[in-house]
Amino acid sequence: MKKDITMIGHISRDIMIYKEDEVRLTGGPVIYSSAAAVKSGKSVQVITRASEDADRELDGMRDNGVEVIRLDSEKTTSIENIYFTADKEKRQVTLLSRADPFTLDSLPEMDSSIYHLAGLFRGEIPDNFIPFLSEIGEVAIDAQGLLRCSEDGKLLFRDWEVKKELLPLITYLKTDAAEAEILTGESDREKAAKILASWGAKEVMVTHNTEVLILSEGNFYRGPFTPSNLSGRTGRGDTTFAAYLARRLDHSPDDAVKYAAALCSIKMENPGPFSGTMEDVLKRIKTDNEATGV
Repeated sequence: MKKDITMIGHISRDIMIYKEDEVRLTGGPVIYSSAAAVKSGKSVQVITRASEDADRELDGMRDNGVEVIRLDSEKTTSIENIYFTADKEKRQVTLLSRADPFTLDSLPEMDSSIYHLAGLFRGEIPDNFIPFLSEIGEVAIDAQGLLRCSEDGKLLFRDWEVKKELLPLITYLKTDAAEAEILTGESDREKAAKILASWGAKEVMVTHNTEVLILSEGNFYRGPFTPSNLSGRTGRGDTTFAAYLARRLDHSPDDAVKYAAALCSIKMENPGPFSGTMEDVLKRIKTDNEATGV
């Protein structure tokens, strides 16, 4: 049966170190993304790669109604995050272990409207997935998995050398403000989005700690982040992008960006993946509109 979205990416055994405490949890883009999409009423398949002893850590997604396929790996990805500020915007990221990369010949049979490449680091999902998947559906990709590199476990960012070749094959491109600047050299979010669109990406999302910006067919659309606290800040970008993709399947860019920002605002108020409902999100949109006089 055809799925709405197939997500491909590693899970991560995360160690979150704050000034006041330390938290260990299973995260990774597919954990946060699948929750946002399935809670938005879409059928979701996740293909991940992890060691056999990590299989039980996937049960949270299964319990949500996500079809999960675990490809075997010698190791499971593990990341240490040390946060330096209360808003959780500044952190030190260290890759402690890494699952095996995906390969085309390891993929199961798939049939989806959107193929969401939700990588943590470069090399996890090879570039040749993009032309392959673009032949069978729409490709959505988070720039995090293209730009984030690890040397001796330490995080660094490098430009994506084949961007002009492969961006025309991507329907939905998600970056944050810093990643957009790395790709384009432009710090202005709107200008960066226009450059990425000029290189071929059909819809561009640029997230910032204040809002979500979408460029689609030459028009800009915005959704504000309005969390009352940031206890669930981890997974913000993954949640926002997946919520947008889920809503965008049958709604306009303007509707979808407001929906995604509202859903993620709710998620940021509580640690872990989004656990609310579509009704919660629609109520939040109405509340936000009333607060701003829209």
